[in-house]
Amino acid sequence: MRYTPLLFCIPASLTAQDVLRDTVVTASRVAEDSRDTPYSTEVITSGEYLDQGFRTLPEAFELTPGVSVQKTTHGHGSPFIRGFTGRQNLYLIDGVRLNNSTFRSGPVQYANTIDGFALDRLELIKSQGSVLYGSDALGGTVNSITIGSGYREAEAGFFQHGSALYRFDTNSNSQIARVQQSIGEGGIWGLTLGGTWKDFGDIESNAFGKMKGTGYPEQNLDLKFEWSPSADFHLTLAHQQLNQDEVNRWHSTENNPGNWEGLSPGTFPARVYDQERSLTYLKVEHDLAKGPVDSYTATFSYQTAQDSEFQNRGPSDIRNQVIETETYGVSLVAESELVGSQLLYGLDYYEDEIESRGRRTGRDPRSMRPLADDSEYRSLGIFAQARTPWNDQFETTAGLRYTYSEAELGKVWTGSEDISADDDWNSLVFNVRALYHFNETWTAFGGVSQGFRAPNVNDLSGNLTTRNDNNALGSLDLDPEKTWTFELGTRARADRFAMESAVFYTLIDDIITSVPETPGSSTTITTNGSEAWLVGAEAEASYRLTDCLTLSGFLTYQYGDADRVEATNSNREITEPLSRLSPLRGSLALRYEPGNWWAEARLIAAARANRLSEDDKDDTQRIPPGGTPAYLTASLSGGWQVSENLDVSIALQNLFDEDYRVHGSGVNGAGFGALLTTRYRW
Repeated sequence: MRYTPLLFCIPASLTAQDVLRDTVVTASRVAEDSRDTPYSTEVITSGEYLDQGFRTLPEAFELTPGVSVQKTTHGHGSPFIRGFTGRQNLYLIDGVRLNNSTFRSGPVQYANTIDGFALDRLELIKSQGSVLYGSDALGGTVNSITIGSGYREAEAGFFQHGSALYRFDTNSNSQIARVQQSIGEGGIWGLTLGGTWKDFGDIESNAFGKMKGTGYPEQNLDLKFEWSPSADFHLTLAHQQLNQDEVNRWHSTENNPGNWEGLSPGTFPARVYDQERSLTYLKVEHDLAKGPVDSYTATFSYQTAQDSEFQNRGPSDIRNQVIETETYGVSLVAESELVGSQLLYGLDYYEDEIESRGRRTGRDPRSMRPLADDSEYRSLGIFAQARTPWNDQFETTAGLRYTYSEAELGKVWTGSEDISADDDWNSLVFNVRALYHFNETWTAFGGVSQGFRAPNVNDLSGNLTTRNDNNALGSLDLDPEKTWTFELGTRARADRFAMESAVFYTLIDDIITSVPETPGSSTTITTNGSEAWLVGAEAEASYRLTDCLTLSGFLTYQYGDADRVEATNSNREITEPLSRLSPLRGSLALRYEPGNWWAEARLIAAARANRLSEDDKDDTQRIPPGGTPAYLTASLSGGWQVSENLDVSIALQNLFDEDYRVHGSGVNGAGFGALLTTRYRW
């Protein structure tokens, strides 16, 4: 087929549904149009990931309302979803839980262990997931759906296709390369093998110059085999692994001069993380022609993770901590028709096996273990959710989950000896949602949902360095965190116009937090020592001005307070703003796309973040005195489909070399730079 360049615009009526409507599976565990979901959803496709120049998975949410992407360092991005971050958001890979019981509190690096270049799309369901997926989905659920061979859509007979991508960033002299190849027989089987190599250099900003130690290398491998022995039976066997080395926690180290907006300098000669992760799963999908069960999906998974941290606090204080985790998982999900309702039900089971070790100059190694050694953590969940259409316009969704969680701690150091300990928790949560179609264009949705996060091994036995270089210790007496979220939203989608907006109110009980042993102490104890509330508003819209020109943007605002105890030995309560809550922020973009090339101009802005908790005020290596300054950044980007096989793009980022920092981050954003990307497909 001969390639013909397009120099004219495609009529909006032919492209609006592709641009403005996306299929999601995370919200209900079955594929559906996002217009028909009673939740706030976001979908980021692989094409958008490449066009916007994202280099890590957390960065992909920078243009998502309700989400702020904090970076402790450039290798540790952690999205704040409706005020929650890290282990208070649930991360899935093809529906398999990434979260495990070793995740520590606050912003963590684990979202950045998913290779964004190996994904077909990202799905985010805000304030949802506890009923269908279990613990941790307080802020929302992120499902990373990986690339497949496309064998089901391929024509009969042998097929093969592949691609090679290369990207260069002039700001940091960073390079990213990916190669992937798919082969198979149309409708029968497909095999995809891919690898991504990343060599991130040191970021440069106007305020700090070259930020030494912000670069790191990363290697990724992914493999997926798909087979359909019959039209109604499908098997998927997949494997992926990642390795990151020498990810420096820049703000803590002497590389941080602290000369911007009153920030404090770092003091450690070195603080370095290494990260390894792997996932292997087998998925069985079967559509049944007869019987009470319409279809079922069974998934069996095995994961490994190794987290290593090295701290050099000076010649007489060298520390090293390692956590190794193996996770076994099983889930079974079925669908049935029941008295006019579509019933989704199932169970899931996950088990972590944990080894932990640590060393520190002049100390007993047992006292430096980051977690209890020889520990196990298990969770078993049973759920059901019914979706009922009452007429052509109105439908409801109601779901319920019971989860049993259990921790067995093998070796907990008491200061003089190792002891064993165990605990268990029972959690029951529900959600009730409604969806109303006023017409084919306009829809309203809303409801109430509960969320929970069971205490994990880190909560119970952690011994880690946290923000402000405090020593955070676990506690054996904890209850699950719980949330209630009330939400009301609307969406409108027409040929040229699309919008979605929502307001929400979240109540948070029994927050598991670190509280000083005594007022002002640098040693903290984990306790259910806080309650909070949070309200937010989000809006995004897109309008096609002409067949070629589209204006889009979003705006988001959050506000909330927390009540917490001052110290473990004090009954005094403090009311303060929720920590690191995103300020008013938004974006505006104008995109011109006549056919085989495109160009986009974008502004991103955030107001000053000056509502600070006491911990925020003390976190002077990351948050300037008085709060994080407002900022406005501008970028220009464009791409050209040179031929049927070759795409090239360029992005000029931070055009005016703005000094800025996303609230709560330990590093500034990159200064001006050009991003060059080329992709060849065969």
